[in-house]
Amino acid sequence: GQVRNMATLKDITRRLKSIKNIQKITKSMKMVSAAKYARAERELKPARIYGTGALALYEKAEIKAPEDKKKHLLIGVSSDRGLCGAIHTSIAKTLKNEITNLSNAGKEVMVVGVGDKIRGLLQRTHANYFLLTFKEVGRRPPSFGDASIIALELLNSGYEFDQGSVIYNRFRSVISYKTDEKPIFSFETVAGSESLSIYDDIDADVLRNYQEFTLANILYYSLKESTTSEQSARMTAMDNASKNASEMIDKLTLTFNRTRQAVITKELIEIISGAAAL
Repeated sequence: GQVRNMATLKDITRRLKSIKNIQKITKSMKMVSAAKYARAERELKPARIYGTGALALYEKAEIKAPEDKKKHLLIGVSSDRGLCGAIHTSIAKTLKNEITNLSNAGKEVMVVGVGDKIRGLLQRTHANYFLLTFKEVGRRPPSFGDASIIALELLNSGYEFDQGSVIYNRFRSVISYKTDEKPIFSFETVAGSESLSIYDDIDADVLRNYQEFTLANILYYSLKESTTSEQSARMTAMDNASKNASEMIDKLTLTFNRTRQAVITKELIEIISGAAAL
């Protein structure tokens, strides 16, 4: 029993040391996320105008793709970084559901993955649906330039989609976000819309330029929303991890003290019984 208790004490000491080290990391990550979150939330307000402004034309002109149009594009917005709860898995889940529903409806579906996490989550089951994937997302705050690069790559890919949606995490508060989607349409779909005639003759080039700009706007808005959601979720996740580590440290310290007491008591009994035998 004595040897076993000694071994247990060594194990507990080792575990305590490793949990304390992990707690240092989670606390630092929480502080970093808090700073990044504050910046992301500050930059989100002006970015929201891009999103709502860009979609105003679609809504006013009531643009819809005709039923016979088959090509559908899904853009999933995640990042390269983990340790932020269900942020990426909820995007992956929505994408999988959309792919299934659209495929069952006879549509041709292609996916654009923004961020390495979404590629990793869908690679095994839906690899053949990927049109483009983008890495290096989430290391620094997303800019309009980043959104423009994604939009340009997509327009240069040669994939003529009819309509689609951008799936992202919409920030609601520090403790909540909602996986949401915004519609996107191709130039042909918008140009062919009956309701567009409410605007006096729009030049085709003007409309095409507006269309490309709108795509970049919606992507920029989605990236900003997703980043804010991700940083707040990481902050919460790291805070919970630090609290859990504190609980484990308390429990292990208690176990350590009890075990040590048992060892000392046993040694005292042995000394006393040895002295009594003399």
